Amino acid sequence: MDCGLFQGNKELRLRNWERLPEEPARFDWAVLTHAHLDHTGYLPRLVRDGFRGPIFANAATQELCSILLPDSARLQQEDAEYAAEKGFSKHNPPLPLYTEAEVAPVLERLREIPRGGSFTISPQFSVRSHDAGHILGSSSLELSITENGKSTVVLFSGDLGRYDQPILNDPAPPPRADYLLCESTYGDRDHPSDSPYDALADVITRVSKRGGVLVIPAFAVGRTQTLMYVLRQLEDTQRIPHLPVYVDSPMAISVTELYQRHREDHDVEFTREEAGGDPLNAHKVHLARSAEESKQISNVNTPCIIISASGMATGGRVLFHLARRLPDPRNAVLLAGFQAEGTRGRALLEGAKTLRIHGEDVPVRAEVIELRQFSAHAGRSELLRWLAGLPAPPRKTFLTHGEPTAASALQNAIRSQFGWDVTLPAYRQSYNLTV
Repeated sequence: MDCGLFQGNKELRLRNWERLPEEPARFDWAVLTHAHLDHTGYLPRLVRDGFRGPIFANAATQELCSILLPDSARLQQEDAEYAAEKGFSKHNPPLPLYTEAEVAPVLERLREIPRGGSFTISPQFSVRSHDAGHILGSSSLELSITENGKSTVVLFSGDLGRYDQPILNDPAPPPRADYLLCESTYGDRDHPSDSPYDALADVITRVSKRGGVLVIPAFAVGRTQTLMYVLRQLEDTQRIPHLPVYVDSPMAISVTELYQRHREDHDVEFTREEAGGDPLNAHKVHLARSAEESKQISNVNTPCIIISASGMATGGRVLFHLARRLPDPRNAVLLAGFQAEGTRGRALLEGAKTLRIHGEDVPVRAEVIELRQFSAHAGRSELLRWLAGLPAPPRKTFLTHGEPTAASALQNAIRSQFGWDVTLPAYRQSYNLTV
């Protein structure tokens, strides 16, 4: 279930270079909850090292993988080439984790499963998908294991989205499960309850009045589309000026087209708005696909908004925009999503005075703003709301996908509120499930 990259501090990222504890050739199949790289980004290494089975995913997730995985490889290759050119890597020569050529065999192994309903993988295994509301195609997966005539259900939450958010459906109620693996990204805190529209309008008005540029590091999948939707809403209600909006991410541009096409994930309100036009584009939007178009944005010296990947500023084109805009106090950087420990986004969030970009220390004089209202991850109370929907307590719950403090806080909350048996599994720790 899922096969992603470790992200965050160096200790975590180095795990991506380690071999798996089991030989990839021994795995018969893989199933994906959604397309984000922390759930799919290790697949090229898995296949390169011997995995030959099918990789099951719904149609939207497959299409997103066909965009995200080649882009991930391309960025890694570009970063390695740039490091070699500038000589700031400790490795000689710097190498990417995988190449674009190593992505193609992954895409060939993708097999479609239905967005809803049960799918039989083998006589022993079947899987049923439930909408997770996180990004396009995101699912919680109910795995039924049949052995010696007895069936056991293991539920994988995947990444859970939020309730009452634009564009996507809410997370679906979870089914009965014997064992539960649940994410805990925001297990120790809730998102602010004030309006994200008000908060974003205030930031844009403030920065534009002082002649500044607003840079938004944004995940290409989900966050960029939500931001574009909210910007259009604010423009249409005349709450912000009609500024040039530069979407500098070829991947985000392609993903937005998928969001418009896969209407099975759209909520009722967004479906109604689509009938009246394009709710995912600002009035003065500029789409930068080529490297040359991206470079031209650096010449803009009047108020504008730049939305560019990656969302945690770990790589990608946004680094060039940060290097260009951070030294100017008129400008601002808006952090609109989770910033993992060890990332540049986290450093900005924690008040870094300089930021290491492409081997140079860039002074941070621009305003840094965090708007957690735009997070696509369920907050603590939303996680508990989803868990409360389980028809009966699982025999054991395992909390994953969270920093230690977040996972521990959610463990305590579940024990207090539900009285369940909750475990925090360690890296490479294994458990025997009673079947």
